[in-house]
Amino acid sequence: MNWRDQAQKTLHGILHPVVRMFIRLGISPNAVTTLGLGMNFIVAVIFIYGAENGSRGDLEYIGWGGLMILCAGAFDMLDGQVARMSGKISKFGALYDSVLDRYSELFMFLGICYYLVAHHYFMSSIIAFVAMIGSVMVSYTRARAEGLGIPCKEGFMQRPERVIVVGLSAILCGFLAYLSGGGRKWQLNALPWIQFESISVFTIPLTFVAIFANYTAVQRLMACHKYLLDQENRENTK
Repeated sequence: MNWRDQAQKTLHGILHPVVRMFIRLGISPNAVTTLGLGMNFIVAVIFIYGAENGSRGDLEYIGWGGLMILCAGAFDMLDGQVARMSGKISKFGALYDSVLDRYSELFMFLGICYYLVAHHYFMSSIIAFVAMIGSVMVSYTRARAEGLGIPCKEGFMQRPERVIVVGLSAILCGFLAYLSGGGRKWQLNALPWIQFESISVFTIPLTFVAIFANYTAVQRLMACHKYLLDQENRENTK
C-alpha cells in the first residue's frame, strides 16, 4: 500500500462516524455530493466578497475560504463512502459525482481568480487560471482514457492533493496575516529582485498546483500513449 492509499484509508477511518450518521438520517450519496457543490459555491462567495469588501492587505477572507475548501473536500470523500456503505452505488451516481466535482473545482478557482484580479495580483491570477486548466485536464484525461478502456490513475497532483494544498495554504495565509497584522513584504538579500508578501504563503503553493496539475495531465497522456503502443505490439505479435 503506497502513502496515498494509506492516507486515504486513515481519512476514511476518521470520517466513518459521519458516514454512519448520514446513512441513519437517510441522506443519499447524491445529496452529499450536492452539499459539497453548495459548499464550494460558498467558497467562491467568500473570495468574491473579500475582493469587493476587503483591502489588499486584509487576507482573512483567504483563510476562511481555505477552511471552507477543506470542509467541501471532506464531502467529496463522504459521498463515495455513503454510497458503498448504504449499498447505493450506481452508474448515474458516479457520473453525477464526477460532473459536480468539476463544477465544484471551477467555482473554487473562480473565487480565487476574482480575488487576485480585484486586488491587483495580476501574475498570481494567471497562475490560478493555469492551475484551474491543469485541474480540469487531469480529470478530463482520466475520463477520456477510461472511456476508451485505458486505465489512467497516474500522477501526483490529483483532486485530493489539490484540495489539501490549496485549502491548507489558504488557511495558513489568513492565519499568518492575522498574526502579522496584514500585508507584509519581505526581500531576501540573496535575491534582491524577488519580493515576498504575506499572500505568497498562498500563491507559492498555488504555483506548485499549477505546475504539477498540468504535469500530471501530460503524464497521464504519455502513460495512455505507452499503453496503446504496448497493446498494439501485443496484437501484432499474435
